[in-house]
Amino acid sequence: MTVSILSRRRFLIGTAAAAGGFSLGFHLPFAALAQERNAILPEVNAWVLIHPDDTVVVRIARSEMGQGTLTGLAQLVAEELECDWSKVTTEYPTPGESLRRNRIWGNFSTGGSRGIRESHEYVRQGGATAREMLVAAAATLWKVPVQECSAANSVITHNPSGRTVTYGAVASLAAHMQPPANVPLKDPKDWKIAGKPLPRLDTRDKLTGKQVYGVDLQLPGMLNASIKACPVFGGKVASFDAAAVSGMPGVRKVVQVDETAVAVVADTWWQAHSALNALPIVWDEGPNTNVSSETIAAMLREGLDAEEAVVGTAIGDVRAALAESAKVVTATYSFPYQAHATMEPMNATARYTTDKCEVWVPTQNGETSLVAAAEASGLPMEQCEVYKLHLGGGFGRRGAYQEYVRQAVRLAKEFAGTPVKLIWSREEDMLHGAYHPVTQCRLRAAIDKQGNVSAFHMRISGQSILWSLRAEVRETGRDPAVFQGLNDGDAEGAFGYTIPNLLIDHAMRNPPVPPGFWRGVNLNQNALYVECFIDELAHEAGIDPLELRRKLLVNHPNHLAVLDAVAERIGWEKPAGSGIHRGLAQIMGFGSYVAAAAEVSVTDGQLKIHRIVAATDPGHIVNPAQAERQVEGSFVYGLSACLYGECTINGGRVEQENFDTYEVMRMDQMPAVETILMPSGNFWGGVGEPTIAVAGPAVLNAVFAATGKRIRQLPLKNNSLGV
Repeated sequence: MTVSILSRRRFLIGTAAAAGGFSLGFHLPFAALAQERNAILPEVNAWVLIHPDDTVVVRIARSEMGQGTLTGLAQLVAEELECDWSKVTTEYPTPGESLRRNRIWGNFSTGGSRGIRESHEYVRQGGATAREMLVAAAATLWKVPVQECSAANSVITHNPSGRTVTYGAVASLAAHMQPPANVPLKDPKDWKIAGKPLPRLDTRDKLTGKQVYGVDLQLPGMLNASIKACPVFGGKVASFDAAAVSGMPGVRKVVQVDETAVAVVADTWWQAHSALNALPIVWDEGPNTNVSSETIAAMLREGLDAEEAVVGTAIGDVRAALAESAKVVTATYSFPYQAHATMEPMNATARYTTDKCEVWVPTQNGETSLVAAAEASGLPMEQCEVYKLHLGGGFGRRGAYQEYVRQAVRLAKEFAGTPVKLIWSREEDMLHGAYHPVTQCRLRAAIDKQGNVSAFHMRISGQSILWSLRAEVRETGRDPAVFQGLNDGDAEGAFGYTIPNLLIDHAMRNPPVPPGFWRGVNLNQNALYVECFIDELAHEAGIDPLELRRKLLVNHPNHLAVLDAVAERIGWEKPAGSGIHRGLAQIMGFGSYVAAAAEVSVTDGQLKIHRIVAATDPGHIVNPAQAERQVEGSFVYGLSACLYGECTINGGRVEQENFDTYEVMRMDQMPAVETILMPSGNFWGGVGEPTIAVAGPAVLNAVFAATGKRIRQLPLKNNSLGV
């Protein structure tokens, strides 16, 4: 009996099932040689395959998109495996194989800085279990008690006799050993491979050009496709004249992919794209042609004044405290749409036959891609497979949203048995994203005569990312993701300030521009709103911004620790250099505590960011060197958003179509970044995204110190810093 697609989707997104048994014929996507290898070299367990020369292959389900997840997770497996790190490599298992094996590799989703922190335990268990199976195999070979044997650096030693054997020599036998249950894991203080600043495993292939990304993939007989959808959100294809381009070089077919898009399939991508640009298309632009940035802003302003709102946090009686206060401070901030702008645009390659659908794709979630492939192909899930490739940037774009996979499969169905590679143009990528949601925020606070913040009301008006993804959000009007970093006592992102009367609420307003998970998600604007307003309160109360934060964080030692660390390193209590001004920010997000201090100057209205100090407490750190790189890279992303990032809407469509109008930071604009890693243990937080959120507010608070001007509407490029 064939199970319905809907039930499979529910299964895939549910809790990871318990690990199942072991398979001796694990399938790899790209060559028959790989399949032959596995027939000769059975896996020790699902995470570990060992060659006779002691090369260790660690299988990692999470995706690599530049953040170092493959290396970090391999370090954790290798640590427990007690193998020779110099002989470790990695490979992706496929989501189809994982499904057939009761989801033995757990969750494939890679986002929210969760790649390591939500899989560290079971991948470590996989390494530890494989180690014990190898040791048991050696003991069986020697006919000695397993307790007399130990393992280190891919060598098993019989301690009484001194005999040794390598992992590669006993791997085949180990594959048939009974896996032990509940193998104890190492204390992080005893780590020798994990916790060390080891070079990444994927660097050499990237430097030499060996690394294959989705846009690089070549398959025998492959055709190429370029696609164009109606540029107005909600619009459709009215008509097109395929005959006008059918005779152009290399063109194989013009295909209406769905009601919104048309594609041209040709021998090469440039032939397909050239024909697509020449194709006469008439669009039915639909109901949103009057939507603009101005109409959206008006919708959000209405939400700021609305009587009804969903409450995220409520402590005390804010309205009464504000009404009774002698001094109330009010400010309104806004955060624009942002594009993901990954260097590699959306793409996927598909091959379809009546009994098999295969997809090669750079994806942040192979399981979601598998669901998309099955839906588009019309085949049962068991007859579909997805082969993951490294991503040329993800930033949240390649996770929940898989329309490019569906499009590739639909095109492949027009050429049964022939692989078709679909690549979006840069313009298509910019015009049809899932954008960082647009929001406005009104903040009101009461300050008593002693300079204490006695009440704080934060009203967010704006989009819900989860509206289109979760039925319960549509039913209740409550999106918990909106309150990221603002929830009282939340282990994922707690509001660290202790204020006796606190109200944080959300008036949901959903314009027709699709929102999505953009690196850092809602923590970005929430941190900016709170941290810039806290600075405003310090100025109104006549208190140093650091001192006010210290007073409010007295009950939150982890928040305070990272804040104090950046203040000390930047020299907050000492005079800055001539013309240099400083700003601070702190937040908790993705399970980690982060803070930043910035030094800037403003000369003739021109901003220069000289230096940023960043502190991160993620609990545990698997690779300190990679954590530093992630923090440094996060400031490129966060500062690009703060200074330049903006997608404006006119006539129901995005106006920015390429990097000439959607700016990002250049190398000569990047400040020096000093990273302080201060893991306190006892929890696992993320690293790649949290510090994005403190980039903007730290700089904007420094800009105020330099100019006396509050920047409340981003991006900064739209504001004058001159006299």
